[in-house]
This record gives sequence, structure tokens and C-alpha cells, in this order.
Amino acid sequence: MTNEKSLRIVHCFRAPVGGIFRHVRDLIDAQVAAGHKVGVICDASTGGAFEEALLDEMRGKLELGLERIAMQRQIGPGDAIAAFRTYKIIARMAPDVLHGHGAKGGTYARLFGSMLRLTGSKVARFYSPHGGSLHFDPASMQGRVIFSVERLLERMTDRIIFVSAYEQGVYSKKIGVPRCGHALIYNGLKDSEFETVPLDDDAADFLFIGEIRELKGPDIFVNALARATAASGHTLKAVMIGDGKDRAAVIEQAQRDGLSPHIRFLMPMKAREAFRLAKVVVIPSRAEALPYIVLEALAAGRPVIASRVGGIPEILGETSLALVEPNAEALAKTMTRAINDLAAFKTLLPDIHALREKFGVANMAARLEAEYVSALATQG
Repeated sequence: MTNEKSLRIVHCFRAPVGGIFRHVRDLIDAQVAAGHKVGVICDASTGGAFEEALLDEMRGKLELGLERIAMQRQIGPGDAIAAFRTYKIIARMAPDVLHGHGAKGGTYARLFGSMLRLTGSKVARFYSPHGGSLHFDPASMQGRVIFSVERLLERMTDRIIFVSAYEQGVYSKKIGVPRCGHALIYNGLKDSEFETVPLDDDAADFLFIGEIRELKGPDIFVNALARATAASGHTLKAVMIGDGKDRAAVIEQAQRDGLSPHIRFLMPMKAREAFRLAKVVVIPSRAEALPYIVLEALAAGRPVIASRVGGIPEILGETSLALVEPNAEALAKTMTRAINDLAAFKTLLPDIHALREKFGVANMAARLEAEYVSALATQG
């Protein structure tokens, strides 16, 4: 990625966890390498020791600074205070590009970018949904309100960046075809991530890695493991890596199902370290945009079973037999098939060279920079 002019880029998002956090870290590395000045604003109350270590790694790269304030997931009384503090921080950072990720980050970026424009600043206002508000039901009162707000915020948006065709389609269906600029830019991995990760000698059969909350399907995983164990006729072992509000409930579920001796629960760690611990990576999510973990696992040479949701079919292929409906019965059948013949199951997965070409970080960053430059050029 190259540039003729160093840009001041600020990324705003709520939780420094999961795919959004990974996406922003990749963009920061590419943007700093291209000579841009970058800053980050995110929530102060989310994440544990693992996320804190990642944030510390970022600090030295962020010429515009790393600022953390309390951001609630849902709208509440604390939002007014958080919003005022966020605006003051953004104004001090004086961005050329204000890029909001997720529902809360996207709202802040567009509102405060518009306020800065009223003071004479030329700032491009970008929004990447990453699923976020798009998961709501348009038939519900909450969904109708949220989608009305999204439609209103389009008037304050220079570009919406979608990470999958599925996400773009859902936006158009639930909110409407964007009336502002928009583009589809896939998430991307670094070249170093397209190297096979060896298995530990005592590797388990299956790996769940991600935030442990209902949306990601950890309960589906535990239920499916019990069913697959019964169907295969021998004990299957698993590792579950992550933290989240449902972690205690999932551990309790494993205990009730008699699986505690066969599931290791570990706190968050880097994905490539986790891939050493199990033979097959399972992503049983109920909803997704374009999850990094699917790309990371495939690039590391690890077989993947994933829910047929969101943009996952755009990675695995629409007709892939590695895709399952997000329920325990369907998942258990595919888990049993995979573990019984791993070599055959691997042949169902995408070609690694085609994967690298479509989902490379250099392409992602270059295309996004072009959108930044184009949006700024329209301001004169």
C-alpha cells in the first residue's frame, strides 16, 4: 500500500475483542507501514489480559494515540458522557479519516465526523458494520428503530465498507440500498499466516475458539460433541478457547452432559497457538459477517467445519460439504464424518493459493486506502 500524502486515520470501535479487533490491528499495521498516522478509540471495560497485551503491542505504532473510554453495548444513560468524551478526543486527534467499526463505533464516527465538518474540518466518515446492528430482526420494534437510525446516519456517511457480499445484501434488504458511497472489501491475512501450523502430539479432536456468547454457538458445539461421541462409538476430545458472558453457563452445560473430562476450557490466546491443540476447527456461529477465524484456520492448514451463515460460504464455497446448519444434529454428523477420515475431509476445503489471492491483507489495505483518498477528494 502506498500513498502520496500521509493521512491522519482514527479507528473507533467498542470492544477490543474478536474479529473487529483483529481487523483493525491488521489495518493499523498496513496503514502505519504506508506512512500514515493512526489513532484508536475503544472501550475501556471490555477484554482481559490477552486483549490488554495486544493493545500494548499497538501503542507504539499509534502516533495519534490509543484512547479508551467506557462504551456500553446498549444505549443507556452513560452514553451521553461517553459520547462527549469521545468527541473531545477525536477533535484533538484531528483526523482526515474517521473510520467507525460496528454499530457503536459507526454511530460515533459519523456523528462526530459530521460535527467536525461544521467546524470547518475536512474529514471523511467511514463505517464498517461487521454484522453489528444487521443481526436485528426488522420485524421487531428494536430492529425498526435501529434500522431507521442507520438510514438516517447514511446522510452523515461518505463510505460504507462491507466485508462480505452477504453483509452487503442484508444491509440492502433490511435498511435499503445505501444512498451514500459503498464498497465490498474482503478481510485479509498476512503472507506469514499462510503457513501450516503443526499439531501437538496430544492434540484434541475439535477446537472452538472465539468469544463465548450465544451468537457464536458454544452451546451448539458442546451438544454436538456429545452427539458425535455417541455416534462415533469412542470418546472425542475438544478444546474451547475464549471468554465471554456465557462462559460459566457453557462450562456448566459440559458438566451436565458428562463432558467435563473431555473438554479443556482455556482463556483467549493467539489463533495460531490455538491451532496446535486440535485437529479440526469448528465455527458453530448462529450469525457472522466474514469471520477471520475461518480464514486463519484454513491458512494454517487446519480443516474447518462452519455454520452456513453470513459470509462464510463466500470463503468455503456455496456448495461446500464443510458447511452445516447451526444446530447440534447437523454439526454432529459433519464432525463425525470429518474425524473418521481427516484426509478425505481436507479435500473438501478451498485451495490455499486461491484463498491467499482472494483474502490477502495487502489487497484489503490498498483498496481501503483508495476509498479513503476518493472520499477526501470529493470534499475539494
